[in-house]
Amino acid sequence: MTPTNPPEKSGSFVHDIEQIRRRARQHIENGAVTDAYRGDRDTVIRVLNEALATELVCVLRYKRHYYMASGIHAQAVAEEFLEHADEEQKHADKIAERITQLDGEPDFNPDTLTRRSHSEYVPGDSLVDMIREDLVAERIAIDSYKEIIRYLGDNDPTSRRVMEEILANEEEHAEDLKTLIESLGHEKGGDEEPGDGKLRQIS
Repeated sequence: MTPTNPPEKSGSFVHDIEQIRRRARQHIENGAVTDAYRGDRDTVIRVLNEALATELVCVLRYKRHYYMASGIHAQAVAEEFLEHADEEQKHADKIAERITQLDGEPDFNPDTLTRRSHSEYVPGDSLVDMIREDLVAERIAIDSYKEIIRYLGDNDPTSRRVMEEILANEEEHAEDLKTLIESLGHEKGGDEEPGDGKLRQIS
């Protein structure tokens, strides 16, 4: 007896695949943005551009700190600054790529960069100041990115995953910087000259 295929049920996965195929052929000019996308695209693009600005400001701040680091502990700390700068640039590239996938335009305008960034560009007066300012910026990014992830939720899982990966890396950065401060013995300001905020040279 020849086996017969079971009848397809209404609303089955097979039927859904056929609908997906039909929808995919419609509005192909929208690229990755299909009819199934549930996010507020304009708002998501704006929020991602703010995250992009945050990452770019972090790149610039870490780069300055890399070149300005001086003192007996400078080499190891400067290497950490440069590593973080490179990773922040990779974050910016991922966010910019996602913005274009959403048919948006990544905003690299330097005239408005610091206004759109969640973190600030603070030069820092000493090696310890630089580390502390970078740690503050990472903590700001961690909190704001958590808010972005909550906002995206299930409406844009791809953007959410991008931000979750970046968040995990920012948390690593914050721990790295905390460890640097502790290793320099500055957790309680022990090696700073009173009143001048400068790093004391220890021989």
